[in-house]
Amino acid sequence: MARLTVAEFEEAIRHFEKESVHLEMRDSYGTEVELPHMAAWAAGEPDDLAFMQPWCDDVRRFVAEGKSLRRAHVVSEPLSDYQRWAYTVVGASEDAGEEHRWVPRRLVSSIPFPGNDFWMLDHRLVIFHHYAGDGRNIDFTTSTEPHDIELCSSAFDAVWSIGIPHREYQPD
Repeated sequence: MARLTVAEFEEAIRHFEKESVHLEMRDSYGTEVELPHMAAWAAGEPDDLAFMQPWCDDVRRFVAEGKSLRRAHVVSEPLSDYQRWAYTVVGASEDAGEEHRWVPRRLVSSIPFPGNDFWMLDHRLVIFHHYAGDGRNIDFTTSTEPHDIELCSSAFDAVWSIGIPHREYQPD
């Protein structure tokens, strides 16, 4: 597996021909970009979501080009504080054209998953995320191995088929 820097990862997820899928399976993340916004939300402060605009602009462009972006969130219920916050900000990328579904963890016990969150681009490239215990992303690795593509495809498809669309999901 090849390793990617953060810059290489950010570039890679913006280069696909038809479809990008992303499976998130953690209850909390510790991204340097998101944590200040989550803290403001926890304090009841408003957020203009400007930090999401570059991604939302990309999503609008991808959708205008006929590309599909889907993201599934496997979550424990009741939601963690991180996921409750994430639920409040996902609408911006939904409005831009990225589809999100939420899947209660209790529904996925018999679905085989890879050990890490991932992005899969055009069913040809998987980018795995590797996290520290505190939720910080510490590495990215890629794979084009057929068994990795198949595992990630089947896991994502199974989760997506039982996922609840963002606007229909009611967090506990």
